[in-house]
Amino acid sequence: MALTNPWLSGPAPTKKLDHDLLSERILNLLSSQNMCVLATTGPDGPLATPVRFYHLDFAIIFTASARSPKMRNLADDPRISIGVFAPLVGQASSRGAQIFGNAVLLDPGNEEFDRYWEAYRWQSDHVERGNSINQPPLGPLTVVDPTRIVYTEHWLRRDGYAPRQFWRPQQAAE
Repeated sequence: MALTNPWLSGPAPTKKLDHDLLSERILNLLSSQNMCVLATTGPDGPLATPVRFYHLDFAIIFTASARSPKMRNLADDPRISIGVFAPLVGQASSRGAQIFGNAVLLDPGNEEFDRYWEAYRWQSDHVERGNSINQPPLGPLTVVDPTRIVYTEHWLRRDGYAPRQFWRPQQAAE
């Protein structure tokens, strides 16, 4: 029987990518997708919610109503897990990231707000809703700076690398 991707068979390699190459692959994924699944925990247990996101470097940025279940959960427990993934065609195309960190709510006037606000593309929402693009929304931003990322890409096996790689921000200084 012919194998479409023979490099997928057998045991997975264990070789680690260099931190810079891994960072580049993660940033490519974040730049090529705009939907993620946010996982929070609340009084009723876990909650997974699809959300449109933007990113600035590795930080994930989104907005949501303060009354939404995910935001109520984050107000009580800021720990969050975020899943970002590319469309799956087959095992060879499997590519995604699990991002772990703490959510921080930034209101206008916060010294960090403007830095992240520039990366948040609110104009398309305004056009879609018939709002003027001359009047930006005034709401807060939620920002998640990752403490760790688990990156999965089965195509890495082709070059002898483990399909699951582990990223931490402090590795950049090493």
